[in-house]
Amino acid sequence: MTTTRKELIETAIQIGIITLLVLWCYQIAAPFIGPIVWGGIIAIGVHPLYQWLKDKTGLSAGWTSTLITLGLLVILITPSATLSSALLKNVQTLTTNIENDTLQIPPPSESVAEWPLIGEKVAALWLQASQDLRSVLDEHDAELKKYTKWFLAKIAGTGLNLLVFIFSIILAGVFLVSSTGAKRAVESVFTRLAGSQGAELTELSQATVKSVVTGILGIAVIQTLLAGLGFVVMGVPAAGLLAFICLILAIVQIDILIILIPLSIYAFSVSGTGAAIAFLVWNIAVGLLNNVLKPILLAKGVNAPMAVIFIGAIGGMLNYGIIGLFVGAVVMVLGYTLFIAWVKPDAETVEESAGT
Repeated sequence: MTTTRKELIETAIQIGIITLLVLWCYQIAAPFIGPIVWGGIIAIGVHPLYQWLKDKTGLSAGWTSTLITLGLLVILITPSATLSSALLKNVQTLTTNIENDTLQIPPPSESVAEWPLIGEKVAALWLQASQDLRSVLDEHDAELKKYTKWFLAKIAGTGLNLLVFIFSIILAGVFLVSSTGAKRAVESVFTRLAGSQGAELTELSQATVKSVVTGILGIAVIQTLLAGLGFVVMGVPAAGLLAFICLILAIVQIDILIILIPLSIYAFSVSGTGAAIAFLVWNIAVGLLNNVLKPILLAKGVNAPMAVIFIGAIGGMLNYGIIGLFVGAVVMVLGYTLFIAWVKPDAETVEESAGT
């Protein structure tokens, strides 16, 4: 009895020490978890391109990874830096104008009131804001302070988020070089957790991440960049802020035409007819791009409900800032897909979930 009691105490102490060590390691590594996960996601998403380039050029894994990394830095960082700078400048200007009561809002056009369901309310609020913005702000002061404070805090970290993007892309290059070993490691973990299903779950995870990166995040980034380009060319006020809103909507699978169409209507009241028509056509093309690209890039699609993507993107942004938009969406969809595969573990269900 005494021996058993002694063994229980020793086991409890061992578990306690291991738990303490795990928590300590987590606390040290916590700031890097988001960038590391994002780097892994990028690596999985571009791995087919990496493999194709490696086969075509005959370059070593290291040189191929370097080319991919440099390409990603140019493609992603340059527009991201431009949009981040514009976003920060827009928010600072907007804040200054509101504080100094110098913000001028043009009255709505007559067509706004004709919008279905919300037209009259939007037109009335818009008209009131154009005539007496201070009264509108005072009327909604509590709500505005609550959400503006959080939003400004997230925007203030755009510079840091840009550095995190750079760090994640460099990590993705490292992961690409060791992709075979990384896949074996993941498969070993899944095998320990799920036994004979380990290999299937590994393939499922890889297919899911690829689908989300190309079919959801990729399309969202393309639409945002094209929409932002249109905003800049037309001189739309707060172009960076509006592009950021488009990015959020596109990731959570809400059609960005709800932003682009009102802006197109607004353009007719401040620009020439020719420019406004061109802007309208451009916005419609950008908005419908989702319908063209999704069947191509999401051919082996993700069957996760929109609510899962929405919760992942918004929850990720609340926890990790802008980078959390991407990481949260991928992690939630992956978790949902693996959960469905676990609840219905037959091979047919796993195959359908992977979309293969």
